[in-house]
Amino acid sequence: MAQDYGFFGPDSPTWQVWTSPTALIGFQRSVVLEHFDPLLTAAVADQRGIYTDPIGRLDRTLAYFLTIAVADGATAVAAAEFLMKVHAKATGIDPVTGKRYSANNPASQLWIHVTGWHSVLKCYEVYGPGRLTPAQERRYWAECVIAAELQTCKPADVPSSREQVREYFAAVRPNLCTSERANEGMHYLLRTPRAQGKSRLWAMSRLMAPATIATLPRWMRQLGNFDQPLALDRAIRPAVRAAVRVARSPRAKLAVLSGTLPATRHVLKQHLFRGVPDRPQTTTPAAARAALAVP
Repeated sequence: MAQDYGFFGPDSPTWQVWTSPTALIGFQRSVVLEHFDPLLTAAVADQRGIYTDPIGRLDRTLAYFLTIAVADGATAVAAAEFLMKVHAKATGIDPVTGKRYSANNPASQLWIHVTGWHSVLKCYEVYGPGRLTPAQERRYWAECVIAAELQTCKPADVPSSREQVREYFAAVRPNLCTSERANEGMHYLLRTPRAQGKSRLWAMSRLMAPATIATLPRWMRQLGNFDQPLALDRAIRPAVRAAVRVARSPRAKLAVLSGTLPATRHVLKQHLFRGVPDRPQTTTPAAARAALAVP
């Protein structure tokens, strides 16, 4: 049984947004978007995890994000500490910029964090119930800052409003670029080959790709060489909204993940059916770390 409600709790927009079926599309959007950062592309390309084990790599990543969003504090902190140790091994030289990269670099961690939380909210707005209320949106971005305490980036650097997110993207845009390795990663994640991804991920990635692309700005679509007609953008939205409405029940959400993303399914199932925790209250990353004696 969970020890507590984690960092956000049952009434939080984070629980609402991250457990929506639209989070799958948001996740695909974020991992594609991340490749516009050349240092992050170098880390992904050199490690080759998404190519040698796409299901395992993507499943573990989404399960981690979901754990931070909905698991109890101890579980979330333990997951973050484990991931930081894994990332510590991912270092090298980016052949595009000549700079040294590190998966734990604060700037790279900030890029991953912001693109993840923004993408999941964006797809919730486009394909799910729509915009949060102003109060919910303020709280969502405040919770995004709290979640950043588990990363190597400084929480003070994390955008805390929609306007600050726009400012962040405007600030980093001059450093974004593409390359052969970036294009390889983006296209691979949009439409994973059957041989590596097996049939379910092969099909899932292709079903989601048009919906994912439709939420991205045109300049990114053109830069990444995965643009699509605006007519397809318009046509895909009502179809995806209808599919999301069908998949809203707990069992439907789990069925979508079954056989493809087992770790993510496990985290979501524990969340949906866990009942009242030992301490029916939220905690903080600092308190959870202290309880586990994590420095």
